[in-house]
Amino acid sequence: MLGILRQKVGAGSSSAMILGQSMQRIRPTTSALRAFSSSAKEMTVRDALNSALDEEMSADPKVFLMGEEVGEYQGAYKISKGLLDKYGPDRVLDTPITEAGFTGIGVGAAYYGLKPVVEFMTFNFSMQAIDHIINSAAKSNYMSAGQINVPIVFRGPNGAAAGVGAQHSQCYAAWYAAVPGLKVLTPYSSEDARGLLKAAIRDPDPVVFLENELLYGESFPVSAEVLDSSFCLPIGKAKIEKEGKDVTITAFSKMVGYVLQAAEILAKEGISAEVINLRSIRPLDRNTINASVRKTNRLVTVEEGFPQHGVGAEICTSVVEDSFGYLDAPVERIAGADVPMPYAANLERLAVPQVEDIVRAAKRACYRSASLAASA
Repeated sequence: MLGILRQKVGAGSSSAMILGQSMQRIRPTTSALRAFSSSAKEMTVRDALNSALDEEMSADPKVFLMGEEVGEYQGAYKISKGLLDKYGPDRVLDTPITEAGFTGIGVGAAYYGLKPVVEFMTFNFSMQAIDHIINSAAKSNYMSAGQINVPIVFRGPNGAAAGVGAQHSQCYAAWYAAVPGLKVLTPYSSEDARGLLKAAIRDPDPVVFLENELLYGESFPVSAEVLDSSFCLPIGKAKIEKEGKDVTITAFSKMVGYVLQAAEILAKEGISAEVINLRSIRPLDRNTINASVRKTNRLVTVEEGFPQHGVGAEICTSVVEDSFGYLDAPVERIAGADVPMPYAANLERLAVPQVEDIVRAAKRACYRSASLAASA
């Protein structure tokens, strides 16, 4: 930015029949949120997801849930607790351990106007079904010249958990965000979880909904507006979690919490960080990101996925393309280590970003007191 002036910158009835005839046997349901009084202040991410599913299934008989252990066991992480009793086995379907099979069934149901919510026990297992997700779901609207919509949600935990090894710890945000035809959402808080899952279910196109296992039990404040059954968040719009003037820090999913902790530490040292919760990876809210960078003149991106071809790399490119003249320092990327996730706890911690990594990066962006090589 130095030396540069700032600038202003129909198939409803037949689908319901296909869905199952037991609909008439389902007793009238009451939203799970009725258990929350107007004075309720907090809700777990697990309950936020459960209530969103409940309300959308109650509002639209074409919505149904399928996946491994979603019914009798009430979900591997209890996201679908109580839904089998309310809606019956025609709308809460336990599947065999065959991701390719039940994902294909879900896409086919979406072709015929139903609205499947397909749960993966972990998104690592979605690799078994990636042909259906990309070649069948993501491309059908384009290949049919807009004649076929695929209103389907693929949801489940994504990214690192704790002590589950390389084959259960990968972040797939960048993978799926690279595919035209998909929308990719990454909730952090209970508000995100409720509002974005409702938006995903109502959307006419396929949505990849990346949750985080370690966030399920976390509680977040929720307003009366969030608890309302009509609440819904727009897809493609980021949220500024904390305003600041010295450095912009972007993050998604669990990393938002880490960035907020880092921002508190930085504030004590006189650095005002603006924290952006991306919420949506595809479409990416480039306008909010660039507007923030044009204000702070510095950028740090944070993600727990691999650094090469990552979400942070795309954000940095967008800022360089659109706001390069406003930068007072090189952009900083914080990401997971470029290795498969180790199993040992001490190595696992080194493989994912920590709060102190974010603090150091923000200080480098603001002061350039330590070189990248010296801090590596």
